[in-house]
Amino acid sequence: MLKINGQEIAAYPSQFQVTTMDLDDGESSVRTADGTLNRDRIAVKRQIELSWGVLNWSQISAILKAMDGVFFSVTYPDPMAGTHLTKTFYVGNRPAPFAVQKGNEILWNGLKVTLTEK
Repeated sequence: MLKINGQEIAAYPSQFQVTTMDLDDGESSVRTADGTLNRDRIAVKRQIELSWGVLNWSQISAILKAMDGVFFSVTYPDPMAGTHLTKTFYVGNRPAPFAVQKGNEILWNGLKVTLTEK
C-alpha cells in the first residue's frame, strides 16, 4: 500500500527504496585530533526514492499532482518499523522523460522522485 494524502497512488512504482537517515548537529558533531567522532544526532528521518516505467498521461499527471503541495502525507511500508507508517514529506526535482506519442496520447518513461521527510 502506497498512499499520498490518504489516496492510493495512481500507478505503483517499478522501484521503491526507503533510506533511513541520521541528521546530526553540524556544530557539535565533530572529529577530534585523533579522528574520533563526537556525534550529536538530532533526528532520524526517512527518504524515499521512487521510479516508474511507462506511464500514460493521466497516470503521470495524477502522480505529479498528488505531490504538488509544499508538504504532504505519505503512507508507505517502512523497513525499520516493520509496518506501514504515515509521515509528512516534501518532494525534490521530478524529471519526467517523454517516451512516445501515439495520436493524442503521450507515454512517459522514467519518472523519478525523491521524497524527504519533513
